[in-house]
Amino acid sequence: MITFVTGTSRGIGHSIAEQLLEKGYSVTGTSRSTDSPFPNHQNYTHIKCDLAQQGDVEQLKSVFEGDEVPEVLINNAGMFAEVEFDDSDEAWLENWDRTLQVNLRSAALLSKWALNAWTKHEIEGRLINISSRAGYRGDTGEYASYAASKGGMVAFTKSIARSFGKHGITAYTIAPGFVNTDMAQGSIEVYGEEYLTQGLALDSIAPPEQIANIVTLLAEGKLTHATGQTFHVNSGSYLI
Repeated sequence: MITFVTGTSRGIGHSIAEQLLEKGYSVTGTSRSTDSPFPNHQNYTHIKCDLAQQGDVEQLKSVFEGDEVPEVLINNAGMFAEVEFDDSDEAWLENWDRTLQVNLRSAALLSKWALNAWTKHEIEGRLINISSRAGYRGDTGEYASYAASKGGMVAFTKSIARSFGKHGITAYTIAPGFVNTDMAQGSIEVYGEEYLTQGLALDSIAPPEQIANIVTLLAEGKLTHATGQTFHVNSGSYLI
């Protein structure tokens, strides 16, 4: 199976790619760095791509135009940057434009290319979008752009599921809460671990491997009748 994963250099994306490779699947991954996270793995191909730059995103279109089209697209890469309501309009819009470009616009365009290729070649593709609990319960004001981008991803995924199911194409969202990654460690250093675990049903935040477990299950096509659904992995910080 051929898979395509954005943001494989660290965190959730790295765990997803690692698990797919362990399963024997072919993985093409992206990051802003030229350094491959799996430099000696014959089934891994790395592409340097800054999703904030539309020109970089455009180069990924060729991945879905070749003879071997990825059967699974996993939009994982994302950004999380604050802007205050009392900041200047220019700073506010710059934050929103960049956040939506990375978290939603680039993912939507990649999905468009994949969907067109899957329908053309009659491939029963799987689209897996990594959203966030912020897309459901919101976030604090300084991260409103992040929450909005992730909420948009959820609605987009549902639209794909409804529109392409008759082609055998399925689409899913995963909405993690805090995950034990480098990003979370940075928050721990600033706020302390109690800040991340307050309000959780469990006494720890989720390991990235648990997100990868769900991604692998969905990628294998074992939950086709769950198309359009969101899988919440948030240590019980909210329950739906």
